[in-house]
Amino acid sequence: MKVKIKKEGEVETFNLINNWSDVNLETWLSLIDFKEGTKTEEATKTIAALTDIPKRLVQELALSDVVAIMSKIGELQSKQDTKLKNIIEINGIEYGYHPDLSEITLGEYADIEQFMKDGIDTSLPELMSVLYRPVKLKKNDIYIIDAYDGDIRLRAEEMKQMSAEQVQSALVFFYTLGKECSEIMLSCLMETLKETKTQ
Repeated sequence: MKVKIKKEGEVETFNLINNWSDVNLETWLSLIDFKEGTKTEEATKTIAALTDIPKRLVQELALSDVVAIMSKIGELQSKQDTKLKNIIEINGIEYGYHPDLSEITLGEYADIEQFMKDGIDTSLPELMSVLYRPVKLKKNDIYIIDAYDGDIRLRAEEMKQMSAEQVQSALVFFYTLGKECSEIMLSCLMETLKETKTQ
């Protein structure tokens, strides 16, 4: 997508991301990591990360240009595809989302729990490397991923190339499933408690 900026009577054209899927996890993490600072600094960082406008020129943008660019970025983000991508490809390798989260191992669960405790904003590549692993066998819509061995350092680096859109859809799916599992567990616990009281 092109952005036209008028500066001293001349119009310059720059590139803005075309889709939210153009933003990788590493870039997205740098944007959500913005905990302190002003809205001006946040806008500067966002525009610098998602356009090819030189940083020195970002500081010289008219406020109306900043508002237009930020609105366009917000619009692209709102149009993202939120459907879970079961299989993604990064650098020529297919990675599959854990095909059955009810069969998650204790080691996987312990690592996910730790990453959530450490803060999802700092542990997303690691979390994604537990949920997505290399596909070792695939036929139609059925696939088998590598077993979890706990050594995720290299895969976490690869996961930084995932699109922010893929990460967000995986998180929504994971959160929804976790919420449903919690409700089911609570219901089962209540039933067990009732049975125990009646006995």
